[in-house]
Amino acid sequence: MIRLVLFDIDGTLVHTGGAGVKAFARALASEFGIQDGTGQVKFGGRTDVSLVREIFRNEGIEASPENFARFFAAYVSCLREIIVGCKGGACRGVLPFHDDLAARPQPPLLGLLTGNIQQGARIKLERFQLWEKFPFGAFADDHEERDQIAAIALQRGSRRLGGPLRGDEVLVIGDTPLDIRCGRSIGAKVLAVATGGAPLEELRAHQPDWAVADLSQVSAAEVLDGA
Repeated sequence: MIRLVLFDIDGTLVHTGGAGVKAFARALASEFGIQDGTGQVKFGGRTDVSLVREIFRNEGIEASPENFARFFAAYVSCLREIIVGCKGGACRGVLPFHDDLAARPQPPLLGLLTGNIQQGARIKLERFQLWEKFPFGAFADDHEERDQIAAIALQRGSRRLGGPLRGDEVLVIGDTPLDIRCGRSIGAKVLAVATGGAPLEELRAHQPDWAVADLSQVSAAEVLDGA
């Protein structure tokens, strides 16, 4: 029985019209004078910290704690401005699926497993009234590597539930092959959704337990009970 469900954010829970990428670009320009600093990096399934490190390396900027702090302070400020006018919303099926999970006789604990820093995650989800639906999470502030973030999310979920969880008691939901990989790194079951840009057939090739076009195509009973 699934006792813990961990959701990715971008492309899984919400679309923000590229607000995060735009905020990255604006922060790089304002703080470091870098124009088109995001053009050479792929964002899907990555962590914010690893993305900044790659951009710094590409641009010859020292990856010092001070420069990371400068960047993320500017990024958060830019994201708050940009998110107000973004065109986006919850991905198809997210709200009914969440309600379906919450209505179970023994609902699983819901959490976030994301490559966003925590402040960025909160800004994005609050824009669409989703932040309060997830009582905890693990973020890029916790670790630069996505698989390690998954391990931290598992530890935090286990503590909240009062004891260690087996992998088959955890479900990770994401929209990229990297999400599938990080779910497998903690032995979790994986539900892949083709709402973030990766084609359904590509997701299926990475052998998640379920792969669907969006969360309207699957029920809580199917993933929690195997019904």
